[in-house]
Amino acid sequence: MVSPTIQQRSEQLDAVFHALSDPTRREMLRSLSAGSRSIGELAAPFSMSFAGASKHVKALERAGLVHRTVEGRTHRCSLAPEPLASALDWLRFYERFWNDRLDALEQALRKPERGSSRKGERHE
Repeated sequence: MVSPTIQQRSEQLDAVFHALSDPTRREMLRSLSAGSRSIGELAAPFSMSFAGASKHVKALERAGLVHRTVEGRTHRCSLAPEPLASALDWLRFYERFWNDRLDALEQALRKPERGSSRKGERHE
């Protein structure tokens, strides 16, 4: 049985990768890295409606990547980068995995082949 804490972390990580899977949402996060923005400001570069941008912001909120505050009629969003750390940790495991595999391949390729010359062949 999976513990509730592990299940919660898994769901959070799934939500982060889902949010990052969309180029519009990635660009919104990039914009928010410079400071808070209204949903209208986030929508402007994409020529999308408030409703369309709001759907993207909701996906980012579910992942915990964005905090939304309401100031009168204006919905302001700010970046919450903490969940990206868990995604980075997950990716680092595979970075180590592939680095180890590529290092082993490099070592294998650097070893001279044994018995590489065939009978009757001459090397000049």
